Amino acid sequence: MKKYISIKTVSVITAAALAVCALTGCGREASDKDEQGRTIISIGNYPTNEGKSKETWDAKWQKFETDNPDVKIEPNQWTFDLKTFYAKAAGGQLPNLFMTHFTEIDQCIEAGYVANLTEVLEKRGYEGKFNKRVLDIISDDNGDIYAFPISTYILGIGYNTDMFEAAGLMEEDGTPKQPQTWDELAEFAVKIKEATGKPGFVFPSAQNNGGWLFTCLAWSFGTEFMKQDADGKWKATFNTPEATAALQYIKDLKWKYDVLPSVSLIDNTEYYKLYATGNAGMLIAAGSMPSSVVQYGMQPEQVGMFAIPAGPKRHVTLLGGTLYSASNNSTSDQLDAGIRWIEASYNYNATEDFKLNKQREIEVALEANQLVGIKSMKPWSGNAESVKYEYELIDKNTNGNPNHVRLYNEFVESGDVEIQPEEPICAQELYGILDGCIQEVLTNKDADCAKLLEKANSDFQMNYLDNLSY
Repeated sequence: MKKYISIKTVSVITAAALAVCALTGCGREASDKDEQGRTIISIGNYPTNEGKSKETWDAKWQKFETDNPDVKIEPNQWTFDLKTFYAKAAGGQLPNLFMTHFTEIDQCIEAGYVANLTEVLEKRGYEGKFNKRVLDIISDDNGDIYAFPISTYILGIGYNTDMFEAAGLMEEDGTPKQPQTWDELAEFAVKIKEATGKPGFVFPSAQNNGGWLFTCLAWSFGTEFMKQDADGKWKATFNTPEATAALQYIKDLKWKYDVLPSVSLIDNTEYYKLYATGNAGMLIAAGSMPSSVVQYGMQPEQVGMFAIPAGPKRHVTLLGGTLYSASNNSTSDQLDAGIRWIEASYNYNATEDFKLNKQREIEVALEANQLVGIKSMKPWSGNAESVKYEYELIDKNTNGNPNHVRLYNEFVESGDVEIQPEEPICAQELYGILDGCIQEVLTNKDADCAKLLEKANSDFQMNYLDNLSY
């Protein structure tokens, strides 16, 4: 994939660099050793509030330093977001190790602020260990690796088991009926509405969440959102009948089937809240969905998941996840220490550290009354020992009916569906534009889907793709 950087991003980087350098002084390298000769490494995403997450982090921190006496950890509370990333990076203020996401790693690589991890990963035996599809996303054109994937997911469908039972969509053993197509899912949603009086489905429309999920739906209708021409320039290509049909499907859920909530502006929080409180029977979600609904009192036995349906053209789902990256001013010793820190919780091999941390994660989930039972996709290739161990741990500690999530777990492991990463260029900007299209069809019964997408395609091209520097 050809790398790029936005002209707007360059301006932000330059301004941030000048401002921060004036305050801190550029080019000064701090020592990576403390008085005892230990390698100092700062690690981002340190929990800001007291609670189980902080207790888990602190326990890992203490054990890591005991097991690695040559390393001194400095916790850092900064959590990645693009608004603060460039200013911190330009001033050399990034933690040595920090989390990011699949959609941002390309920009981080191109900006030159993340370290090349290839050498340290080779030394620690990672050649051939990562899933090839994931490896393509975290590497540059030369095959050099700039991030360590710690979690991956594919989208499926979450459903409320009580509402499924009421609608006659559940087998006696707790296995749900599986909608094979999006049209069949709409029919399921109608049955839920008729049986419970509640919306059978919910689709987000704000804070980029609607556009994000719409891309996956539209892929299954045959949509290509962008293409790169022979000169390396990107062209928006979603002003098509395929994309129109996908948007019409969302519109039909509202106006034809009448299975969506009455509220039309739905952000990520409202999305999960509606589902968790029994005000929506189904939603598109990743395997981590139980952590987003437990706060609303949704009980483990009420949470279910199954495979994403097929569209008219493709059976495809979206691949995403979380990555660790290292700041470009990290020394080789800090990179090595950083990979060792990651390995304590995320490892191809089922090490004792890995086992202990996974046990803690399960314990925290159970104490929170969160469903344990869903087996998410992993970033590893082949039959990793750590995956076997984690899946066995999940089976041993399941606190709900395993049949409620069995179809999703089989979906994850089967490989029967196409897996596609998020759009490669200006993904978040694309999602925001698509949010607007979704909001319009949810509020305007007479909205013209083709015209909406024609304008969205033009806006995305003019405001973003045309501003890329190659």
